[in-house]
Parts: sequence; structure tokens; C-alpha cells
Amino acid sequence: MTAGAGPADLPGRGSGGTVKIGSAVNCRICGAVAEAAFSHTILTKYPCDYYSCGACGFLQTQEPYWLEEAYASAVAAADTGLVRRNIAVSETLSTVLFFLFDRHGRYLDVAGGYGMLARLMRDVGFDFYWSDKYCENLLVRGFEEPTAGSSYTAITAFEVLEHVADPLRFISESMGHANTRTMVFSTALFEGAPPEPGSWYYYAFETGQHVSFFQSRTLRLMADKLALNLYSNGSLHVLTDKAINPYAYRLLAHPRAGFLSVIPRHVMESKTIADHLAIIKRT
Repeated sequence: MTAGAGPADLPGRGSGGTVKIGSAVNCRICGAVAEAAFSHTILTKYPCDYYSCGACGFLQTQEPYWLEEAYASAVAAADTGLVRRNIAVSETLSTVLFFLFDRHGRYLDVAGGYGMLARLMRDVGFDFYWSDKYCENLLVRGFEEPTAGSSYTAITAFEVLEHVADPLRFISESMGHANTRTMVFSTALFEGAPPEPGSWYYYAFETGQHVSFFQSRTLRLMADKLALNLYSNGSLHVLTDKAINPYAYRLLAHPRAGFLSVIPRHVMESKTIADHLAIIKRT
């Protein structure tokens, strides 16, 4: 994840209000009964039960009591794709924001990990800021969230929602904090029955950090509950109160449309040198 989000006290993490009902629990998204789907060992030592909701398609773990240990390091050592993923995300994100949102707006990357995505987006020319309670800002120092109560065009949350036990609460509180009704985020989706434990890498059993898994119908229900529009293509999704062209979104958010990122890079003025000078002046 770009995020280095922390354990139980992050908004949306922790208990999530789940109530045991024998071999079932309450779905953390819609409240319906989620039936036991399978069990698997996580962090190579803890047995964990997974529950599937037939009503909205959400798949959740049991109460994630192991999160403090899972986040002993905010970014998992096994996440060898972090750099490559952030570069690819920055290309797609810059294309989507440039053509469909305010290219001159202010953006906040929540649970932003080491700050790589925010740095890459500032290098393109977007006014991006960083926020993360549980990870050190290494790459975009000086451009942390300016002040509480600031307003943003949108927030971004890449590879975050699967780490969150109560996704609706996390989204609602993050949007409220940033005074925005738009979030661009990523999470891999599955359709139909939950994938077999050995067939889907996204379970991330070894790290114990992934506790929530979504289908497209789960995201649609979440959008309805939040009174927002949902735009989705592959693993890139937008929740917003704005109306955007769904065909344009699907085109621009397609992984093969990354070559269009040369346009914002050519048109916008990179903040790389300006940020360097600003930091020198401050210090």
C-alpha cells in the first residue's frame, strides 16, 4: 500500500462493531448476517476466520485482534511492489485528475506511507499533501497536511481500504476531516464466491494486514449509504458527489491509458524545484 496506516485506533480500524452469531457475524458494511467462508492461518501463527456476506458481497475477517503486531512495521517488508505500484498509480491518477477534476486543486493522500505518491504527484505539478499517523514521512517532508480544517478538492487512499475493519466509517471520517466529498482509491475486487485461500494473493495472509475485501456490488452499496456516485474501473475507484462522464472515466482510468500522463507532465509546472527552494528557505 502507499499507506502506512496504523492499527486499531485509526478511524475505521479496530472492532468495527462485529457481533458473533455462532458460525456467523454481522456484516460490517450492511449489517446482514455474514456466514463463515473459510479459515486460514495469518502471520504464520494465528488462526483466522473469514466471513462472507450474501447480501452485499463483502468478505471480512473475524475481529482483527492481531493488528498491533501486523503493523509493527507500518509498511510490510514483503511489499516489494511498493515503488513500481506508486509509479503506475501516479501516471493513472495524474491523468484522471487532469482531465476530470481540478488540475489546480488541493489534494490530500491519506494514510500516505512514506510519501512516495504525494512526491510523485507534486513532481508532475499537482498540489498534493500527505497525512499518516503511523508512518514516517520520508519523501515529501514539508508538505504534510497544512492545518486541520483545510479543504481539499479530493482525498486519495491507495491500497488502504483492505486494511480497514470499518471502511464506511473510515471514508466518512476521512472526507469530513478534509472537507471534501470526493475520494479516489484503489482496492482489488473479486466477484461471486470468495476466492479459494490459495488462489488469491490479495488475502496477504503472511502480513495479516488485509482484513476487508470487496466486490463491485459492495462498493455500490457503500456509495448509496454515503449518498455518493461511484465510478469504477478495475482496481481504481472514485466516490464523489460530482457527476463525471463514466465513459471518459473508464477510458482514463484504464491501465493502458497511462501513456496519457505525458499530457499533464507537459502542460503542468512541476513543483520539484519550487519545493526544494521552499524547504531551503524554511530551514
